[in-house]
Amino acid sequence: QVQLVESGGGLVQAGGSLRLSCAASGRTFSNNGMGWFRQAPGKEREFVARISRRGGSTYYADSVKGRFTISRDNAKSTVYLQMNSLKPEDTAVYYCAARIGYDFGTNWRDYNYWGQGTQVTVST
Repeated sequence: QVQLVESGGGLVQAGGSLRLSCAASGRTFSNNGMGWFRQAPGKEREFVARISRRGGSTYYADSVKGRFTISRDNAKSTVYLQMNSLKPEDTAVYYCAARIGYDFGTNWRDYNYWGQGTQVTVST
């Protein structure tokens, strides 16, 4: 079992920044590929970013590339999402997810465990 708890969401003006955190407990964190996904009202859950088990490889959705940065601290069992130059279209509930035993994945169905989500709202 893996428990994931996100934090750091909130309301920010367009152009601003937020840093999301996801604290993990349970299974060995360094054995999990980690991802961030988001879901806006009325839309499907979409991939945002993912990071490999040791943090050496990252991958981003085109919509956030150059603005968002995913990172992890295996000693703290935490994954982060630094979000800069936020846009109103980034408004969504953001979820972190863990994929046991694999480095990669952009499909939400590939992930085994999910956090409860944290709301990010970007105003104009």
